[in-house]
Amino acid sequence: MSTEHHDHDHATTFQPDEEDSLGFYAIAEMAVRELLCERGLMEAGELHQALEWYDRIGPGQGAAVVARAWTDTRFKEKLVNRPMEAMDEYGIAMGQVQLYVVENTAQLHNVVVCTLCSCYPRALLGIPPDWYKSRNYRARVVAEPRAVLAEFGTVIPDTKEVRVHDSTADLRYLVLPERPAGTQDWEVAALAGLVTRDTMIGVTVPSP
Repeated sequence: MSTEHHDHDHATTFQPDEEDSLGFYAIAEMAVRELLCERGLMEAGELHQALEWYDRIGPGQGAAVVARAWTDTRFKEKLVNRPMEAMDEYGIAMGQVQLYVVENTAQLHNVVVCTLCSCYPRALLGIPPDWYKSRNYRARVVAEPRAVLAEFGTVIPDTKEVRVHDSTADLRYLVLPERPAGTQDWEVAALAGLVTRDTMIGVTVPSP
């Protein structure tokens, strides 16, 4: 049994919007960055270094947090009810944003979106995927979440509620997936290998 953490994109119809390649937010980001550099508030290479840091994080920190919650009842209770305290305990800096953790259960499936742009718990998951930022995903997952999830290969039965959570500039969501059956004897590192970025967004579920 491999314990390697797999971080791969699932094939979806949610491709980046070509017309957004240099859209409003990209232009605004460029303008703000150039202004900060011009006024000496930021070095030109600092943004690039920050992006590299997020790339190195990937979803590994989030996967480790989920695996610990699956195996540590005390930590899970804190993660769900007092997530910022849990992040402090784990040594993960969320900055100025608040984190809210939503737990998948036998009765409820959660999925996360940012309908405005691409707000996302980067300290836990790294850089958001392109499909998360696309207009297609942002609009459709709110209007028809079951259909969107099915396109990711996640079929939710009618007996289970699907709840969509809209992230904001001040509030980010993390989905705590259900622990797969048959993993009771697995070690934490092996469990973390089941947790992908997409399962913590809620578009897929972990499976051994």
